[in-house]
Amino acid sequence: MELESSEIERALSELQKVTDDATVYKSIGSLLIKTQRAEIMKELEERKDLAKTRITVLAKQEERTKERVKELQQRLQERLRSPATEVETS
Repeated sequence: MELESSEIERALSELQKVTDDATVYKSIGSLLIKTQRAEIMKELEERKDLAKTRITVLAKQEERTKERVKELQQRLQERLRSPATEVETS
C-alpha cells in the first residue's frame, strides 16, 4: 500500500509540472489511453486518499493484532509457569 501511495505521489508530482493542454496517457493493463490531465489528476487524488485510508486501517489492525499476540504470550507463559510451581511445592 505504501508503495502504491508513493507511486501515486510521483505521478501527481510529474503531472503538476505539465500544462493542461499536454498530452497525457493512462495505463490500462497493457494499453496506454489518451486522457485529460485534470481527469487523471482527479483519479489519482482519489486513489491517494483511498490508499491513505487503507494504510491507516491496516496499521490499526496490525497494532490490535500485536496487542492480542502479546496478551496471549503472557497468558501462555503464566500457564506454563503455574504447573511447574505446583509440582515443586508438592
